[in-house]
Parts: sequence; C-alpha cells; structure tokens
Amino acid sequence: MNQQYVPGGGKASNSKPKVIGIGDNGRDSLLPLYLDWIAQSEVLVGGERQLEFFPEYQGEKVVLKGGLKELASQLKAGAEQGRRTVVLASGDPLFYGIGGYLSSKLEVEVYPNLSSIQLAFARMGESWQDAELISVHGRSIKGLAQRIDGKRKVALLTDDTNNPAAIAAYLLSFGMTEYEVFVAENLDGSEERTGWYGLQELAAMAAGAFSSLNVVILKHKADAASTLPDWPLGIDDELFAQRKPDKGLITKKEIRVLSIAQLGLRPNSIVWDIGTCTGSVAIEAARIARQGEVYAIEKNEGDLQNCLENMHRFRTDITAVQGRAPQGLEAFPDPNAVFIGGSGGEMKELLHVCCSRLQPGGRIVLNAATIENLYEANRTFAEEGFATSITLAQISRSKPILDMTRFEGLNPIYIITAQHKKPDSSTTGEKETKAGE
Repeated sequence: MNQQYVPGGGKASNSKPKVIGIGDNGRDSLLPLYLDWIAQSEVLVGGERQLEFFPEYQGEKVVLKGGLKELASQLKAGAEQGRRTVVLASGDPLFYGIGGYLSSKLEVEVYPNLSSIQLAFARMGESWQDAELISVHGRSIKGLAQRIDGKRKVALLTDDTNNPAAIAAYLLSFGMTEYEVFVAENLDGSEERTGWYGLQELAAMAAGAFSSLNVVILKHKADAASTLPDWPLGIDDELFAQRKPDKGLITKKEIRVLSIAQLGLRPNSIVWDIGTCTGSVAIEAARIARQGEVYAIEKNEGDLQNCLENMHRFRTDITAVQGRAPQGLEAFPDPNAVFIGGSGGEMKELLHVCCSRLQPGGRIVLNAATIENLYEANRTFAEEGFATSITLAQISRSKPILDMTRFEGLNPIYIITAQHKKPDSSTTGEKETKAGE
C-alpha cells in the first residue's frame, strides 16, 4: 500500500482512520494538509461543535455522542471497506481524549494539536513539566485531596459538575489554602478569557460564571512552603480527634505503622479499614495509596464523626460509612488490602467475606488484643485457605518522672497478617508427574 509521509516523519495511509486534534479556533488550528485530508474523506466524525467548523463538508457526518465501543466497530468496518475517515478530537486526542481508546481497539493515525493544558500554561507564562496533570472531567472528584496534597502545581481538566467554583469549595473543605487559582476558558477561541482567583473568591462564584470549556491550574502561593503541614508516616496519636472523655480508641502510632507495613500498600491499592474508629489507619493508608481508594466502616456514630473530621484535617478524601461489618461491605469494591481493627463479635462471618473478596496477592491484617481473638482469627484464616504470620508487639513509651525517665507499656497487640496460601511446589510437581505417567 502506498503511504504518504507527513510532518514529523510519520506515515499516513488511506485505510486507517485519521484522528486529528482541533483547537477551539476550528479550521485555523489545522495544517493545510489536514484540511486536505478532511476534504478528501468520506466520513467525518466529531462533536457537534467541531463538525460545525465544516458546514460545506460533502461526505457523511457522524456526531460523536458516547457509544465509543460502537464507534470503534464502525471505524474498523469502514477501514476494512477502504472508506476514508477522519475523527476530530479536541486538542491532543491522546491526552484524556478519544485517541487513546480508539488506538487500543483498532489501527488509527493520530495527529495531535496543542492541548488545553499546554495553552493554559502558555497563557500563564510558566513551564508545566513539573505539574501534576489530573482529569476530573466526567469523573468523581473523590480522592483528589490526597492526590494533590503537597504538589506545587496542579492542572485540572474540568466539567460542568467539577467546575472552578466547586473545585475551590472542595479545596477549602480540606484546608488547602496554600493554592491560588488560574482559570483559562475557551482557549484559542473568540471568547477566550483567563484570570487569577483566590479560593474564597472563586468558591463564592456561581457555577455558571465560567464557560464549560475551561482548565483550572492550582499553584502554591509564594509563601506556601513555610505554611504547609507535614505528616510523615506515623502521625502522633494526640493529633487525631478522638472520643471524649474516654480517649484511647485509636490504633496507637507504633502498632499502626507496623500494621500498615504488613498491608503491603501500593500507590493504587484499594483498601478496606473495618472498625475504623478515628480513621487513623485509613488516613495513613490514603496518604500512601494516593492513586487508589480507601473505604472505612464504623458502627459508632460518634467515632465516625471523628473519622470524618480527621479525614479533612489530614487531607485525605476517603469513603467512610456507618455500619456493622460485614453488613455494608457489599457496597465496597474488591480490596487489595484489608485492615481489621475490630470485629464486633462476628469474626468468622467477617473474615469469610474479607477472604472471599480479597484480590489475588492481597493481604488482610487483623489486630487482636486477646488470645481468644488470636486463636479464632488464626483458625478461621486456616479454614479459608489462608496462611498467617503473627507478630506480638509489646511496646513501651518513655515517660518523665521528676527529673528522670521511665517506660510505660501499651497493651500488647497481636498483628495477624493473612495471605492466600501459595501452592506447594513439591506437591504440584508430584501431581504433574503422576498426571504424566
């Protein structure tokens, strides 16, 4: 098949659909070669706004409205029939755009334009290689707090729900006052508008104050470094809101750190915290699994309120609900890691649910304060086909007495870590030998 070289050294074929990035200024954003490809095509696919840039188009126009799976099938069938097709996509089609999906389903040629992120930073006059790039367009804003906490620059692709005012209100609820906001609307279009805003000012504005085509960039204020809170792993117990006057219903720092280490968390882990109480484990887990999700359940309403307060205090946007596990766990996605700080007397049923829902390679970590709970947990894990390792943590903390120092012991805790049993290699080999006889 004859192929045509195009700018950048790529090759263009006649059979593969061409996915071309287009700016808000329409035809003016396209190279003459791209305009020729559009004029010569038989099918032009795009959003209504993009197709309006080509009122004189003679071929078939297909309005893009969801249904990407069906579109991919149509494009593949059209390519097999030799139909010349062009798909128009905003900016860079491979940056949170349609190009990534289509290229995973069929062979396409992608010709990017300037992305809205590039243009927004250009209007700011700032580099963007050090920025955190996140899309909340058509996605939940849940979990954004821990993803961006401490990031100096953040660029957000927005939508009508997650608009600039809503984003500002969200940041304020987590005390992220170190940011100032740059909003860029209708970039490269006739109604382009850009400007800087304070969070309070922005949160007070109406949702419709901005065009739906906007990019939000968050940037630390000049003095932000000196005011940012710092919470390394092992947040001090007294910093958490706790039940009063009977303080102490919290997984102590030393036990918490040891238990979290046993969970084997990854940046994208899905974590359950059962019997979360103050939320200390869930919060520390969320600060590690920043790209993942953390789900917590607590039976006591007062403790749950403390958990929610701590969640905002420590800038972690977790899902915390009231309930008596295992009831309520069916609403959570399957976890990679489960922490159980309390079972409420229903350990066997609870562990069965956790073991059956745990993703392959995941871990369950249970804290037990009594030998009876240790025995029951160990036996139940064995019945579920899980292997366990147990650590007895006997921790003492220093405490001043007059001009001297003594140690005061914390309650001993059994840290039980459970995983799926690995196949016995010798047994497996024996079975394979017998099968081959």
